[in-house]
Amino acid sequence: MNPLKKTDSKLNSFSTKWAEFVIKYKWGVLLASILLALGIASQGKMEFDGDYHTYFSDDNPELLAFDGLQEKYTKDDNAFIVLTAKNGDVFTKKNLMAIEELTAQAWNTPFSNRVDAITNFQYTRADGDDLYVEDLSYETFSKSEKDIKRIRQIALSEPLLLNRLINKDGSITAVNINVTFPGLSDDENPKSVAFVRDLIEGFQEKHPQFDVHLSGIVMLQDAMFTTAQKDMMYTVIMFVIVIVMLIILTRSFYGTIVTLLTIIFSIAVSIGFLGIAGIKLTPSSGSFQTIVLTLAVADSIHILVTFLYGIRKEGMSKNAAIVESLRLNFMPVFITSITTIIGFLSMNFGDVPPFADLGNIVSVGILAALVFSVTFLPAFLAIMPIKQREPSSNTGRFPKKDWLYRFGEYVSENPKKLAVISLLVIGVLSVLSFRNFFDDEFIKYFDETVDFRIHSDYISDNITGIYNIEYSIGAGESGGINNPKYLKKLERFERWFEKQPNVVHVNSFTEVARRINKSMHGDEQHFYKIPESRQEAAQYLLLYEMSLPFGLDLNNQVNVDKSETRFTVTTRNLRSSELIALSEGGEKWLKENASEEMSALGTSSTLMFSKLGVRQADSMMSGNIITLILICLILMLALRNFKIGLLSIIPNVAPIAIGFGIWALYLGEVNTGMVVVFGMTLGVIVDDTVHFVSKFLRARRELGYTATDAVKYAFETVGKALVITTIVLLSGFLVLAQSSFAMTSYMARITCIIIPAALLVDFILLPSLLILISNEKKLIKAKN
Repeated sequence: MNPLKKTDSKLNSFSTKWAEFVIKYKWGVLLASILLALGIASQGKMEFDGDYHTYFSDDNPELLAFDGLQEKYTKDDNAFIVLTAKNGDVFTKKNLMAIEELTAQAWNTPFSNRVDAITNFQYTRADGDDLYVEDLSYETFSKSEKDIKRIRQIALSEPLLLNRLINKDGSITAVNINVTFPGLSDDENPKSVAFVRDLIEGFQEKHPQFDVHLSGIVMLQDAMFTTAQKDMMYTVIMFVIVIVMLIILTRSFYGTIVTLLTIIFSIAVSIGFLGIAGIKLTPSSGSFQTIVLTLAVADSIHILVTFLYGIRKEGMSKNAAIVESLRLNFMPVFITSITTIIGFLSMNFGDVPPFADLGNIVSVGILAALVFSVTFLPAFLAIMPIKQREPSSNTGRFPKKDWLYRFGEYVSENPKKLAVISLLVIGVLSVLSFRNFFDDEFIKYFDETVDFRIHSDYISDNITGIYNIEYSIGAGESGGINNPKYLKKLERFERWFEKQPNVVHVNSFTEVARRINKSMHGDEQHFYKIPESRQEAAQYLLLYEMSLPFGLDLNNQVNVDKSETRFTVTTRNLRSSELIALSEGGEKWLKENASEEMSALGTSSTLMFSKLGVRQADSMMSGNIITLILICLILMLALRNFKIGLLSIIPNVAPIAIGFGIWALYLGEVNTGMVVVFGMTLGVIVDDTVHFVSKFLRARRELGYTATDAVKYAFETVGKALVITTIVLLSGFLVLAQSSFAMTSYMARITCIIIPAALLVDFILLPSLLILISNEKKLIKAKN
């Protein structure tokens, strides 16, 4: 016997026996499936984590550098409150009194350790030989108009305030609340956010002369938390869409019910896995329910459509139709599920834990969908009172020429032309795909409907930048920051950064040294410079620190033994590549112009996100290659045809090239979320290819059809299921595309391009290539 026919016989025998087993013990299989789903689901626990640290692996070098900097100084998690005076002038007694009041109340923010504002800015002045350090505007109610003018003059000329806590026009100011979370509970950030929101609400009621905007790391984490919760609601929308489409496309009540139950069980198992694995959801992984729902439909649809075809078109009995459906679909469904799981598991190769979590959760959901599709679904159909119909009165190999069959005829008649045109289009779009550029601004993770994005854009445009770069610059010895040589090098570094485009503010310890030196010399302007001697600088610094009030000391800028200082550069909103280039430019300057001890790496939360996508792309590259090789090997073994297995690479990779090519024309901007698209969609795309090729090979091997008739047979038997699954997949990702979180929405949008592209490739290019490689000189119509 032919080895292929022998293998086919074994597979058919197994799937037939499996179907007969399910039908015979249908009540037991049904009950076992339900108990399995409920048992795993009972372990489920959905918790949300809005901490931006979750996007970085524990060994991420940028995170390690950032955490190291924060351990030396104070943490910079903050709530940034921006006040815009409606009268255009912050510096009125009424406005300053309101700011002073807000600053005092802000100290009550849970976990706060520092509050900075123009009113409590520690202004130094000299009176003879004495140095006074005091709030710039203390007890404002007692200030005269002359005092207010003096406060305005000082604030608008103070480098530590201008473009940081006050804009150059004096119309907008800010109150910055620094917080340090002990990490003992998950509600620490929400508590701070709730307090700040209540604080602002009360402030605006009492002081309507201000418009208020909120930003900062605390608000970023809150935006991530609320976005993840909002995205979970898309599952409800998707359920409604699936129900409507299943009713329209299958016209089967029981078919719709069993498909929905299969989906619900698959999602329930995924939720159970969350609790078992202890995974907390983020905006990126929170969309798992919609993805599992979307992908679970594919398995059910193929089995259901073939079953309905047997009942309606061929007049089979219910049990015979179930057996035939599982015989034809068991292996294709198994292959597509395994390849899709491999695709999602490839997300573990990346450097973004939430995407790895998403891949793992969805993989479990797909596995559950596979299990329930070949157990619960056929058992349910066997139990339900589905009536047998009379077979179609049409005769012949293809009983009815519907649009899919006619389309198959057209493809069969023009394989060379369609193959050439398809390959040309794919080639052009593949070239265009290289025009995409990488941009990963974390502010743009949220669309313009999210308050955090709206407020952050306003703050960046009107007072100060949201992005920053930080360096911890060493002096090489304890107390070395008072060395004039160190300070002068640091000052040169400061001046270099101030000259760079898009730099809004530079905060350096040198400003403190210059200001103290000036105050200690009778506030004479020509002493606004670095002290000449180390001893002098050390004495001035000690005197200054002793004068600072609790909570406003230099711990956020100078380390404990005074061997390093914190150097912060604030920039406008920059593309990730621009921010990385600026950071590396600073690192290069230090290496070339300063001592070895002063060399430092740039870091910050914004810089970490900028580098995240680059690291993700690099780490995913090997994962994508391994995924592609594994899927190709699986297809070669499963289809038992080396040539066709190798050929399948083209229709599996082409849709991704098409997707990124069209994306280059649509937007051209790629973010971290899109880096995982190759591995994720590769498995999804295989579904169309495997089902089409398996039906083509069945017609060739079992029925003895020519390549052209085999293509028509594939269109006739599996075309409808492919169209239905494509519509459902497209609908699911279209719903996800509405997410306000760009990592999710961009990933979903390009997938919405790739999925229909996969169907077109498998309906045009794939059948054309299957005919062309069949080596049939003459396409002779096979005998009935």
